[in-house]
Amino acid sequence: MKVSEFNYDLPEELIAQVPIKNRDESKLMVLNRKKQTIEHKIFKNIIDYLNPGDCLVRNNTKVIPARLYGKKETGANVEFLLLNNIEKDIWETIVRPGNKLHVGTKVIFGNGKLIAKILETMPGGTRKVEFEYSGIFNEILDEIGLMPLPPYIHEELREKDRYQTVYAKYEGSAAAPTAGLHFTQELIEEIQRKGIEIANVTLHVGIGTFRPVKEDTVEKHEMHSEHFYIKQEDVDKINFAKQKGKRVIAVGTTSCRVLETIADEKGCVKAQEGDTQIFIYPGYKFKILDGLITNFHLPQSTLLMLVSALAGKDYIMKAYNEAVKQKYRFFSFGDAMFIE
Repeated sequence: MKVSEFNYDLPEELIAQVPIKNRDESKLMVLNRKKQTIEHKIFKNIIDYLNPGDCLVRNNTKVIPARLYGKKETGANVEFLLLNNIEKDIWETIVRPGNKLHVGTKVIFGNGKLIAKILETMPGGTRKVEFEYSGIFNEILDEIGLMPLPPYIHEELREKDRYQTVYAKYEGSAAAPTAGLHFTQELIEEIQRKGIEIANVTLHVGIGTFRPVKEDTVEKHEMHSEHFYIKQEDVDKINFAKQKGKRVIAVGTTSCRVLETIADEKGCVKAQEGDTQIFIYPGYKFKILDGLITNFHLPQSTLLMLVSALAGKDYIMKAYNEAVKQKYRFFSFGDAMFIE
């Protein structure tokens, strides 16, 4: 299958640069796979498409302010992007300019609040670095770090919490699980009052989520690895919904990838922690997923391939072209789609 089959024309002005004022008032496109229909709604209308007993599965990871600007001891400017906490104060990072940051180099951030030492160059050109500081690392990051917005967002983010879901809990992501950005606390409470269960998974989103597919054919692409865990109480909610013949609906592709990684052939899940490199593209047989709330994804991306696997490529490409025509907002701060 050619990667070029997942291309579509997107005018640059439709790439959302800032979040909408009210989270739950973004547009919502509803795709009904059985009827092959396309409806245009507002996100808060999602409740009309959820039934009592359904289980919404969301990713409660929290984005850390992982972008740091500092200086080498020579005074030269340096940029770090924290990717992965390897152990204690040792992190895998993307560094710029990479060719000037050799093993042993020290970088100073926040007038000395944080000092990093380059330990080694890792495969792919990232660096293993060790931080020195006084106090609590996450508090220092909060003070001097910036949210690691995707490369297609050029506007400054005025409020850090807008690149965070209202239910974000466990720190560790380099990017937000953006389908969850549309939910407000009020909408969540309304959904629960209707009798819809909410279960959590935690998958720390890596920067690999933005990496383009460089192969010509889909099957040759190798997915990045991301760490996840799911607790017993959440597993129980998911399995109960399945046993009762109710739907399991993922909020976002990250939740979907965790569910499909851990589900057995009968669609049952177990509490566990691990890493997933699952790559879902057309031809994949879903084991547990009945529906998906998601944003609009980049052309030729693995995420566009995932939604095409669920709804069918032709139907998805038709929906995307309709979204362009109707001037939907695309990508992280953009509008939403519900595939049922």
